[in-house]
Amino acid sequence: MNDPTITLLRAAFATGRMPQGTLYGDQGARPDAAALKPASVLVPVVLRPVPSVLFTRRTAHLNAHSGQISFPGGRADPTDASPEETALRETAEEVGLARAQIELLGRLSDYHTRTGYRITPIVGLVQPPFELQPNPNEVAEVFEVPLTFLLDPSNHQRHERVDAGQTRGFFAIPFGDYFIWGATAGMLVNLRRFLHA
Repeated sequence: MNDPTITLLRAAFATGRMPQGTLYGDQGARPDAAALKPASVLVPVVLRPVPSVLFTRRTAHLNAHSGQISFPGGRADPTDASPEETALRETAEEVGLARAQIELLGRLSDYHTRTGYRITPIVGLVQPPFELQPNPNEVAEVFEVPLTFLLDPSNHQRHERVDAGQTRGFFAIPFGDYFIWGATAGMLVNLRRFLHA
């Protein structure tokens, strides 16, 4: 595929450098890094004629982050050999995407959340066609958003909300009826900064 954004992705990860100004975590969060639980997500860039990013919407009955839009991924298992292994295992469990169809490019900076996680985003290219099998206990919906839309800073909104008496800011990237926000939006902002460093 000769898409210029995919070419830029490959070239950026080939340098091995991280940009200045990377978002460290949830805006206003100051977690104790030693107490954070390790987790990983896959940022799945689908190699369509117009490249897209695959997201999940979590089921409404989950205790944590119910109904939110996220990347496939989750908490590290003690048997996982690396953050990449966690991301691939969780992606297979959540949406049934086979590892053989994912070309891993590299990691973005870890993202710390107020809910106590240190998330390592792993960017991978996904080759269609593929057949997904979403886990109905965790995933209510799987959908894709054009990569160029997600990387356009004019689509990156800043919002605020009051949490425990404090006003906290966060990024959001609305797309149609979908509201991508919080850690997921923050990691996409980091991806854009990484590509344009």
